[in-house]
Amino acid sequence: MAHIRSRKHSKPFHLLALLAASVPAAGMAQQAPTLPTVTVTETPEVPYKADKSANEKITQPLLDTPKTIQIIKKETLEEQGAITLMEALRNTPGITMQMGENGNTSAGDTFQLRGFSLQQSTFVDGIRDLGAVTRDVFNLEQIEIIKGPAGAETGRGATTGSLNLISKQAHLGDESSVSGTLGTAKRKRATLDLNRQLSDTSAFRVNAMVQDSGVDGRNFVDNSGGGLGLSYVAGLGTPTRVHLYSQHIRQNNTPDGGIPSIGYPNFFNATPVIAGAPKVNRENFYGSPSDYEKIDADMFTVKVEHDVGPGLTVRNVTRYGKTRMDRVLTGTGAFTAVVPGDPATWTVARSRQNVDQENSIFANQTSLNSEFKTGSVQHSLAAGLELMNERQTTYAHTATGTNTAANLYNPNPNDPMSTFGPRTGAQTGGSTSTVGLYVFNNAQLTERFSLNGGLRLDNYSVSTRTPTVNADDSDTLTSWNLGAVYKPAENGSVYVSYATSATPPGGNNFQLSATAGNINNSALDPQETQSVELGTKWELLNKRLNVAAAIFRTDNDKQTTYDTISGTTQQFGKTRVQGIELSAVGQITNFWQITAGLAKTSTKQLNQQSATVTTTGVRWSPDLTATVWTSYQLDKLTMGLGARYSSEQKRVITVGQPVAAGVPNIPSFWVADAMATYQVNPKLSFRLNVYNLFDKDYLQVLNNGGSRIGLGAPRSAAVTANYKF
Repeated sequence: MAHIRSRKHSKPFHLLALLAASVPAAGMAQQAPTLPTVTVTETPEVPYKADKSANEKITQPLLDTPKTIQIIKKETLEEQGAITLMEALRNTPGITMQMGENGNTSAGDTFQLRGFSLQQSTFVDGIRDLGAVTRDVFNLEQIEIIKGPAGAETGRGATTGSLNLISKQAHLGDESSVSGTLGTAKRKRATLDLNRQLSDTSAFRVNAMVQDSGVDGRNFVDNSGGGLGLSYVAGLGTPTRVHLYSQHIRQNNTPDGGIPSIGYPNFFNATPVIAGAPKVNRENFYGSPSDYEKIDADMFTVKVEHDVGPGLTVRNVTRYGKTRMDRVLTGTGAFTAVVPGDPATWTVARSRQNVDQENSIFANQTSLNSEFKTGSVQHSLAAGLELMNERQTTYAHTATGTNTAANLYNPNPNDPMSTFGPRTGAQTGGSTSTVGLYVFNNAQLTERFSLNGGLRLDNYSVSTRTPTVNADDSDTLTSWNLGAVYKPAENGSVYVSYATSATPPGGNNFQLSATAGNINNSALDPQETQSVELGTKWELLNKRLNVAAAIFRTDNDKQTTYDTISGTTQQFGKTRVQGIELSAVGQITNFWQITAGLAKTSTKQLNQQSATVTTTGVRWSPDLTATVWTSYQLDKLTMGLGARYSSEQKRVITVGQPVAAGVPNIPSFWVADAMATYQVNPKLSFRLNVYNLFDKDYLQVLNNGGSRIGLGAPRSAAVTANYKF
């Protein structure tokens, strides 16, 4: 067994203590002046469009925040009939899906933004969310996407951004609805949103979901389960508010290992007869009836807020969450032309994957938001202390039997397959403990010019325990951002910003490595990310429509690469992402809504090589992605139409390797969806959603080896009835 202790020494922690002591002092100093009375004139809420983030660390309206932030509201998700987080994220450009390694298929939400994974940068109400879960949107008010390094906001690993999922909370007033959906692939789904005011200052809310559905274009694959979100709030409208809320998810699915990629564009195999063979039926199932995926996820949160005085709010949030995934899945591998001239005899190898994993998190956040003046400068301050412990444990199981190769064109799901017995007692474990201290301040220097800055210090420790490796690492990470905003007009801004983040060894997977030169070896330094962005944002059409444009350049440094001179692995590899992003969200007229985005990016690896090959590109990073969704109301009828586009996503990214087994890339594709809603009366409405309107046959995900693919769903439809009471 290898015993590893980091050679790095934690930086002195007295800077954190000094910053922690200074923040309350700043808050207390501001209590003396009384802020002027502000008269608020209520303006009609614009569907699709959000003016401010729900994240207390972002103190200014989106118009005056110097970074790219997209907010997807529940109204957009409801129109589109979106169910999963991945379906919701189709509304933002630059995000792609992943399938996983050879013989394995990624579980839960697996996506990346601007060339880097977002799996460990997903948050619920500002607290990191762990676990291999396919997240449902039934309990979400909105989804916030921060693009660019977000280390100052979220801590480690936020290389090119983060996702923050905002939960539905109880509020004053009675407001309730129920919906039922029937669709193709035997889709059945029902949701309930029940909010009841209990007193002048308290309310209770229940959000529930149950579904049982197949998957369009696939045999045997199905998704079933339910969810429950509970929220109770006391003290609404008073200086002290207490929020108690929880979320509970249960899923029992038949997972999808995909289909062989034979016959798809640019497919290559060293055997010519296989290389020229036709596609398999997209509905073929290469798994077993005993394949399963069971997920239990529970989350409990207590939040207490207190308004100390005018312009000063203090809050404390405590969260405990636990997720367990137990899955057995079958994937396909190499082809064999048993009788070369008779494809009916050809076979494909199969492998079975077992994942039994538990994730847990305990977090406590204490923060304050303060508004105060120093001379003529108006300040908006957000500061806080975060304590967090995250754990992940994977259990090993006994495996018996062998996997029967499947007939390539006519697989039999009842073929004998290997089975998994009880846990062996062996396990792989990892944990990360973090103490984070942050402060953000927006200084309004003049009526038109402001500076926005943030600093975060994270003292972290990572521990890995496996049957062969015991490893520990600890250090202090520093992340910061700085932005300047100039407002040429009240409804517009121009900004420039700089931001950093850091990813320590084991920071994204809890697994430190004993292998010299491995990026997760505790002897190595954290990866460092720097980004610069220049952009402009405008509110047009009487503040009904937000438009934005930004150019950016991000460098992720200190990646491991082979040094040909010394013959050793060094940390001078770099990934560079640069590009431009455009967006428009809101109303063109009172009856015409739109949300649209376009991202043109260039993603390159610099100084990346092994002993034999040089790597230049980044997998699954299209140069151009675009999305648009628009709807128009005609009295009681609302019509909607949307489209999304992705250019080619490369799998083969090494120099001198133009030919590779399997499919070398995901070809470009575009897909259109449509919607029609009829409002029968103020309480009852019916909605029809048609997906992949033109029945495009497109490749959506590809495994890293190029032998397995997942196709986008064919044309499908769902009808939903919504009733408010």
